[in-house]
Amino acid sequence: MSRSLPSLACFSSFQLRALCASLLGGLLSAASPAWAQEKGGNSRWVSDSLNTYVRSGPTDGYRIVGTLSSGQKVELLRSQGDYSQVRGENGDAVWIPTRDLQDMPGQAERLPQLQQKVADLSAELKGIDDTWKTRVQGMQETLDSRKALIDELQAARSDLDSQLNQAQAELREARAQLGEERQQVLMTYMVYGGGIAGAGLFAGLILPTMLRVRRKRNDQWL
Repeated sequence: MSRSLPSLACFSSFQLRALCASLLGGLLSAASPAWAQEKGGNSRWVSDSLNTYVRSGPTDGYRIVGTLSSGQKVELLRSQGDYSQVRGENGDAVWIPTRDLQDMPGQAERLPQLQQKVADLSAELKGIDDTWKTRVQGMQETLDSRKALIDELQAARSDLDSQLNQAQAELREARAQLGEERQQVLMTYMVYGGGIAGAGLFAGLILPTMLRVRRKRNDQWL
């Protein structure tokens, strides 16, 4: 039953009363066949609608010998015409109009049983309601803890995003500095290369010429 009922906390008071009325009607419907099984036996009950006179014989011409109370249980002995002979709680056999008998207990006898069933059902419904409240509370606590974890993860992500942006800015600055240093190194290499080229030119062209001129002068002196 607890698997098919939704949370009672979601019902209004009117819906709860309607649910209890529906379940009470189901109990009455379920109880009626059990009482109706006695129909084939000899048990009968005096109608709830009246306190009826009983007679000494099976017609209205017989004298009245007493009364039977509404809802009283009697034993059916036999039927004749419109009358039935019954035996009451005092053991006397009397005649009562058949129309004043019914096949199920009266309200006075059924009411305590129904009240007990309603009490049992109310206790069961309360247990179900308490169970669902506990489950809902547990689920709410789980949701709260997960929300707190999500908030913590989002905060950590924001912090990491900030660190990433800062690292990217530092990387761009480092790349710019590296480009400037490369240009400076390239300029230094160009200056060194020019100096080396000039020295080579001097050594390869001017120095031999100077040596030849110097040799000629020496030859002339000789």
